[in-house]
Amino acid sequence: MHKLKLFLQGLSPVNDEAWADVENLFAKRILKKGEYFCDEGKVAREFAFLELGIVRGFYRSRQGGEYNKHFFMESSIIGGYTSLITGRPNMVIQEALTNCEIWVANYGDFVKLYNKHPDLERVGRLFAEHYFVEKETKEFEIVLYDAEIRYDIFKRKYPGLEQLVPQYHIASYLGISPTQLSRIRKKQVGVVSLHM
Repeated sequence: MHKLKLFLQGLSPVNDEAWADVENLFAKRILKKGEYFCDEGKVAREFAFLELGIVRGFYRSRQGGEYNKHFFMESSIIGGYTSLITGRPNMVIQEALTNCEIWVANYGDFVKLYNKHPDLERVGRLFAEHYFVEKETKEFEIVLYDAEIRYDIFKRKYPGLEQLVPQYHIASYLGISPTQLSRIRKKQVGVVSLHM
């Protein structure tokens, strides 16, 4: 749980008493490749700290098409955030793309600690602010940038991920077809070769 403590401290300082209460809420779990952490249509109750592995968050259309919304790599928080807050059924499915080690807690129990530990309420607020900015930035990129620029942003945001997940997942995240992604990659490799 050391990585979880570092993650929380990275948002805002957490005193020892607050950390002791947080530590008691979390239990280690293995999420196997292909398993869902949260599914569509179910009300989310738990969230988790992703200590090791890769998880994707995606929507599924009525026709069965999948649209990747984001990727989570180690030292991330996963869970149906909107569902946790509103109590409405979850819309974003989260699936393990590799075997994952996670620390799971009940969201309601975590929130109950806010009154006892203002440190944790501050952590929760800062996490929500970070999540909001990230969501708005992604929406901005999809609307205003072409696919090549979005691909460059993806590589900076998720260094090394391209070698770890299938290309069609990356294409879906970028809002393009795998064929378009292949063309962009070939073009960029060609540009690099010209400059060598």
